[in-house]
Amino acid sequence: MTTLPSEFARARRWLRDHPLAFDATLAFCVLIAMICGSFADPGKGHGPTFGTRTPEVFSVLLMVLAASALVLRRRHPMAVLAVTGGLTATEYIFMDPPAPVVMSTVIALYTVASRTDRPTTWRVGLLTMGVLTVAAMVFGSTPWYSQENLGVFAWTGMASAAGDAVRSRRAFVDAIRERAERAERTREEEARRRVAEERLRIARDLHDVVAHHIALVNVQAGVAAHVMDKRPDQAKEALAHVRDASRSALNELRVTVGLLRQTGDPEAPTEPAPGLAVLDELVTTFRNAGLPVEVAGADRGPKLPAAVDLAAYRVIQEALTNVRKHAGAGARAEVSVVRVGVTAEITVLDNGRGTAARRPGTENGGSNPADGSGTGAPDGGGHGLLGMRERVTALGGALTAGPRYGGGFRVHAILPIEARTGEPEPPGPAAATGERR
Repeated sequence: MTTLPSEFARARRWLRDHPLAFDATLAFCVLIAMICGSFADPGKGHGPTFGTRTPEVFSVLLMVLAASALVLRRRHPMAVLAVTGGLTATEYIFMDPPAPVVMSTVIALYTVASRTDRPTTWRVGLLTMGVLTVAAMVFGSTPWYSQENLGVFAWTGMASAAGDAVRSRRAFVDAIRERAERAERTREEEARRRVAEERLRIARDLHDVVAHHIALVNVQAGVAAHVMDKRPDQAKEALAHVRDASRSALNELRVTVGLLRQTGDPEAPTEPAPGLAVLDELVTTFRNAGLPVEVAGADRGPKLPAAVDLAAYRVIQEALTNVRKHAGAGARAEVSVVRVGVTAEITVLDNGRGTAARRPGTENGGSNPADGSGTGAPDGGGHGLLGMRERVTALGGALTAGPRYGGGFRVHAILPIEARTGEPEPPGPAAATGERR
């Protein structure tokens, strides 16, 4: 059953969507009010009396013209105010007692005040108040201080004040709405920025996983192909390493891509992210691939923060992968992790003799090896250093990489024990980047 408030709300919405119809309805109501008021005689007693006088035809004509002008009050507010003000002044000059044509002027003055700025409102309002009040005082038969004359001054003044108040409220609401929309856009931009940062982090993890394991698969597959005919046992062992490395790569890729799952998707594995606790297993995989690696120093103190621990592991993994890919035959590597004060220092050295064009960070024959700005070898050399530097810098650390004096290459990373405030946290158990056997 439809209730009265709902019908009223529906009618209000319809009138708001059809302003011309609303203004026509308002003009008709004002006309009715002016005609009813014209039957009232101010009198000299305790108030007006009805039925003692009837409006003149001229007054009715002025009231109809003034009410008709209100239909266009939104489109031409100043012109409507001028017309209604002129008709009101004409009524005061020629008719006694005057009909309440001033009602139309009050509505027109309110419209002007609600649609212009405050200085214009005060100038137009004072002019209208002054002209109509003087006309009522000078040409009327009542004393200049009568309540009818003072009422003209009061009603026109209140119309100006009410219109200005409505305009100020509209401006205030518009400002609040604009701030809310700006805040919403800012939140969306912040969300997009965080998504971009997360995608970059996932891309770094994917690069680490693929580069490391594909390099091992490539080496072991080459060994298997080389010794397949003469030493099948060794070829079988190499193929077993290929199988293990590929399975591990698939597991890490599955876990990393699992970060992109939505709510309700199958739960991702909950193994912890790799860190220095599995450094020996990482080194073993490279030794099985034919790269002699010596751990000269491994930190045995309290466990590093998760973000620092993961970054240290990834730096060592990427550095050893680069050694295996670029250092050449017979290369050896040395890894050390030590704490110095409130920092952890990771160093990876090798004695490789790889050419400059094949060593990461030294492409184009003259790029600074420490900034990783080279364009990269055809197989992607150089991007690993960029990924390492971004990962270390995100934690407030520093990374340098370049040729060693006398041959070989050196990667040195300094990581603060406490990650820099405001940086994204490392992935939790559900965002692990791979399991280690």
